[in-house]
Amino acid sequence: MSGVNYVTKETLEQMREELTQLKTKGRAEIARAISEAREKGDLKENAEYDAAKEAQGLHEAKIAVLENAIATARVVEADSIDTSKVSILCKVTITNMASKKTVTYQLVSEKEADLKANKISVTSPIGKGLLGKKVGEVADVVAPNGSMSFKIENIGI
Repeated sequence: MSGVNYVTKETLEQMREELTQLKTKGRAEIARAISEAREKGDLKENAEYDAAKEAQGLHEAKIAVLENAIATARVVEADSIDTSKVSILCKVTITNMASKKTVTYQLVSEKEADLKANKISVTSPIGKGLLGKKVGEVADVVAPNGSMSFKIENIGI
């Protein structure tokens, strides 16, 4: 992940807590698993040892990704958001021009995206298509399942 990673203050704190957890308890658990597997004999034919070492590599990669995300994080405060146009953290009410279905999404960072909670990433096709649009404008979005058009009905916080 490169570039700036816009997050809320709460998400940044969650990321820091997760990183601390991974660096302390997570590393200790993996070290214990490697130690137990090492005690079981010949390391050349020890599948349990190989699995523990692979888990260690994946764990360290996850730590590296999280450290990068925290290093590139920029906290966005709700009171500093310009609601004259769609931007990150805005709640946008849109109407699908084809189905006439209206839905409200909040545009968030990739880390915070949760479709069940109507939070979509600003890097998703719909998120990208909505960014910078104003109320009344139509956003044409090219998604994996084809082109869609959405009318911006409302922008809020």
